[in-house]
Amino acid sequence: MLFQTTSNLLTAAFLSFLAATSSSFHHPPPSSFPPHRPPQNPPHTPPGIPALDNTQPVGTNPISVSSVQRLGFQVANNSCSHRDLGFTGQIAGEWYAVFGDTLWCDTGVTNMAADTPGFHGMVRDAVSLLTDDPLTVVDLNLNNDHPVPHQLQFIPFNPAWGENNTYGFGGTSLCETDARTATAAIYYLVKNGNTSGLIGAGVGKVQVIHGTPTVTQRLGEKGYWWDAKTTPRYGDICAYRDEKSGFIYIWGGPPIYVTDWLNSSYVYLARVKAADAFELSRYQYYWGPRQGWRPQVLTLFTPEAAAMWGTGQGQVVWNAYYGCYVFVHLGIGGGTVYLRTAHALEGPWTPDVQVYTATPIDGGLVYAGVAHPYLDTTGRTLVISYTNNNHIEVIKVVFK
Repeated sequence: MLFQTTSNLLTAAFLSFLAATSSSFHHPPPSSFPPHRPPQNPPHTPPGIPALDNTQPVGTNPISVSSVQRLGFQVANNSCSHRDLGFTGQIAGEWYAVFGDTLWCDTGVTNMAADTPGFHGMVRDAVSLLTDDPLTVVDLNLNNDHPVPHQLQFIPFNPAWGENNTYGFGGTSLCETDARTATAAIYYLVKNGNTSGLIGAGVGKVQVIHGTPTVTQRLGEKGYWWDAKTTPRYGDICAYRDEKSGFIYIWGGPPIYVTDWLNSSYVYLARVKAADAFELSRYQYYWGPRQGWRPQVLTLFTPEAAAMWGTGQGQVVWNAYYGCYVFVHLGIGGGTVYLRTAHALEGPWTPDVQVYTATPIDGGLVYAGVAHPYLDTTGRTLVISYTNNNHIEVIKVVFK
């Protein structure tokens, strides 16, 4: 599961993978555009149908910020790695984080700030147990490295499908499907770093075995359902199990043939009842406010059919304090944390409220907003994390 390569080659491959798997990195420098683009004339609206743009902000954002505190960096108390993402999700009362590329620190290193130069091994994703301290996680699925163990791969590649350790699996949040059996779905994007790029979006069945979420099945003939050549990459932007409706909502970027900057930044939406998450025929696809939810997978990639634009990866939570959904994201790069709200997950969403701007570490990338709602169920505060150059940086927002 590891890249056997030099440090320089690893760095190039790692940055290439990030650029291909997150909409945050397809675009010009972040200073050249706002978090919401101006209204456009949609290029793919069918003749005779008035153009609509479902992604434009609507209404007033109720969020008012009293204070923001930078808490520090999130690290494991039983392992040591550089990593990204860390999307949160709940299974049977426990909260877990799903990380992306996890680069192991050198043998015996317990503080990643003291890591030695070079490549020491990695996996393409990993899972950890969250704690009541947002700066501390417990790494799960550890190997036998001594004296400091490291995490093994969470979403397994399958050689029978032609997969090997050049394949990446960009996962978002764990979405509980059955609390009684401690079962959840994980949504991920399959990517081949050597040849064909983005391949498809898939669903994995996750069961908690001896305290560790474990992928026991990947659905689809080749481990994915939605072919990136023709359909949205559902689940690669955000996945959320809605406590109010029992649906899982999954947001994803357009097919890979949509390559221009404007249209490749639209985000499309699907949903399924949590209990039906492992049955492809039960999914519904959002075709916009006029056509609503349909059983047919989306084939018309217009601003009307889109649910968002230009967010990069993020996370949705229900906020009891404001009585609405909150989407945490960092836009298309730039390192600024934004919050937008809605009363329906299809939108429309309000304008963003800017809550914090991070300082990039060594000029690196800052991306992927993550919410930690379990730390304050009243919603009066919200702990947020994001990736800052392979560090998980954490802030706490207090609302007025």
